[in-house]
Amino acid sequence: MTVRGKTYVYPRYMFVNESTDIMGLCQWGLDLLGVAWRMNRRNSLSVARRDAVATLDRHVGPKS
Repeated sequence: MTVRGKTYVYPRYMFVNESTDIMGLCQWGLDLLGVAWRMNRRNSLSVARRDAVATLDRHVGPKS
């Protein structure tokens, strides 16, 4: 990602689903784990903070 000429490279998790029920379950699970998340679109959830990504890596394994 490039913002104002500076390039940022870091791992993050994205979850996309059209079902509001499924999206709600994802949000609920992340809240239970204490993982910070954001909705970047109505059907897309992002986990990008370093500590939040590290928590997911511990629970589901690092992204490959």
